[in-house]
Amino acid sequence: MSLCAKDSYESLTSHLDNHFTFHQQGGNQSTTTEFILLGFGNLLELRIVLFMLFLPVYTLSIAGNLLIVSLVVADQRLQTPMYFFLVNLSCLEIYYISTILPRMLASFVTGDQSISIYGCIVQFFFFGVFVATECYLLAMMSYDRYLAICKPLHYTTLMNGRLCLLLALTSWMCGLLTNTIITSFLLELTFCGPNEIDHFFCDVYPVANLSCSNTHLVKLATSILCIIGTGLPFLLTLASYICILHTVLQIKSKTAQQKAFSTCSSHLIVVTIFYGSVFLVYVVPKTETLKELHKIFSIFYTVLTPMLNPLIYSLRNREVKEALFKAIRKYSNKIS
Repeated sequence: MSLCAKDSYESLTSHLDNHFTFHQQGGNQSTTTEFILLGFGNLLELRIVLFMLFLPVYTLSIAGNLLIVSLVVADQRLQTPMYFFLVNLSCLEIYYISTILPRMLASFVTGDQSISIYGCIVQFFFFGVFVATECYLLAMMSYDRYLAICKPLHYTTLMNGRLCLLLALTSWMCGLLTNTIITSFLLELTFCGPNEIDHFFCDVYPVANLSCSNTHLVKLATSILCIIGTGLPFLLTLASYICILHTVLQIKSKTAQQKAFSTCSSHLIVVTIFYGSVFLVYVVPKTETLKELHKIFSIFYTVLTPMLNPLIYSLRNREVKEALFKAIRKYSNKIS
């Protein structure tokens, strides 16, 4: 960590610490300074197994996404709007998984499941930013595929470099704005009661449920902003694919239909996995019976999706595979 980054992080956590101390000392209530993330249990044998399971997942996720970024940057043929968005998605996945897994891996090794309140809020903030940004980024990628398939003659003119940059920046700014508002509400809460979170990371509802303040406003704001942050981009993605399906079905040639579908099949698989797991986590009722299943579904979109995305785009995309083989041959020639 660079000196500037370290100073910035320490300044942020110090500010949050002072903020919570001020609010919690305002009332005559005992203060809570940390949460306990119960995760997957306390058994030593289980922690070792989970560490051996999640460490390769994290390693593969980082390596796979870095490989995608490197291939797109190195290969001139891949420097198109579709791969520009893919680079953004790969960078996002690296940040995304790094907000959760390093801390979880450390807890498996040390057995320390505690996290400070301000550390928990910071983790949620970055996690929320990246989730919302991914929703919008997937919508922008579906719009790119819509233009490529439904308006092929105007694609190059419409999807120019300026529009690509604007769509990517819009995705990041929407994610940042949405979660800045939610986090500002969380910062106003007072924590003085139980401090155990039955989850492996800090999510907004489990954290809010531990507050001894009135949480109606933060939960209402979160619900509204989640609809905007996930529902709106989902509808945009759905509308794009409805138009794509309508256009492809009008093509008489089966070969042409398959070629059109192949250009968006990888993205469609990623969208299905991501939104499917998010739906199961946040829409399916959280009964006692389904509590453990919710953790498993959470793993899909927080941990497995960043690992699967590079594999999906690599194995199902001819251009990416060609770029990979070209890079391997080039590297082999250098060392031989």
